[in-house]
Amino acid sequence: MSCLDCEGLNRREFLTAAAGSAAAMAINAGALGADSKPISETLVTQLHQSLTPEQKNAVLFPFDHPLRSKVDANWHITPARIGRFFTADQQAMIREIFSGLHNPEFVGNVFRHLDDDGGGLANYSVGLFGEPGSGAFEFVLTGRHCTMRCDGDSVEGAAFGGPIFYGHASGGFNEKPDHPGNVYWYQAKRANEVFQALSGKQRESALLGDPRAERSSDTVQLKERRSIAGLPVSDMSRDQRKLVEQVLGDLLLPFRKKDSDEALKYIQAKGGVEALVMSFYKNLDVGNDGVWDVWQLESPNMVWYFRGSPHVHTWVNIRG
Repeated sequence: MSCLDCEGLNRREFLTAAAGSAAAMAINAGALGADSKPISETLVTQLHQSLTPEQKNAVLFPFDHPLRSKVDANWHITPARIGRFFTADQQAMIREIFSGLHNPEFVGNVFRHLDDDGGGLANYSVGLFGEPGSGAFEFVLTGRHCTMRCDGDSVEGAAFGGPIFYGHASGGFNEKPDHPGNVYWYQAKRANEVFQALSGKQRESALLGDPRAERSSDTVQLKERRSIAGLPVSDMSRDQRKLVEQVLGDLLLPFRKKDSDEALKYIQAKGGVEALVMSFYKNLDVGNDGVWDVWQLESPNMVWYFRGSPHVHTWVNIRG
């Protein structure tokens, strides 16, 4: 399968070759030219140091403030918009911080979704929690279809520094069945390859009715194993599990190596891909074409929920 809107990405570098082993889980999510130096964290420190007293009053919060862990599809962590509240130099730092949180070969697509969905980065907002260098700080950027974090590993046991959200509405609120121009639709195409590879009995287990409700941070609340419906990946054949590993690789592809490696470490520590449950949802099928727009991978320590109806919303929470 070619990656729609991701041409030029070297998937052979991105996914390890050995299926069914720990090495197969070591998806090289950031070996795509990424530097191991946490440049985003360095720039967060510089941004913090550059703030005026007025700016500090508006965007600085204690590390334990409840806003730090919130996630939603369309919200602003402060009323201050980047393009109107920060100086040109500070805006450039924020842009570089956000860029550095992503795979450099995908970040252009990420900025395209910000342009389409929110009119560009200038219309988004940031909050800074704690103090850089203290061992407890986090930068959070929010707006339409975005909750993204930079934490410098201050949030122990939480991939990406806590729950994140990404999405895209390409060409309007109600996308067509093939989601033309959507920068994240390639992930659903890969997931549907898994469904096509399932047997009839497996499809009965995997295909459910209504998906989870979207309710801000509650959307990514983790469940106990017995409460998770769908098809356990452990019940799949080796070839089918390999396809799920490829899905996981596609999900992590937009992000920098540091965060993707941490996410994979937590997934592997809890049983790897075989500990996940995969499900698809028939009641939100755009175009009624049997290409499932809504699906998820879930375990007691992970939710990766992709809702492609009427456009793409994706909710992520991975704990160690």
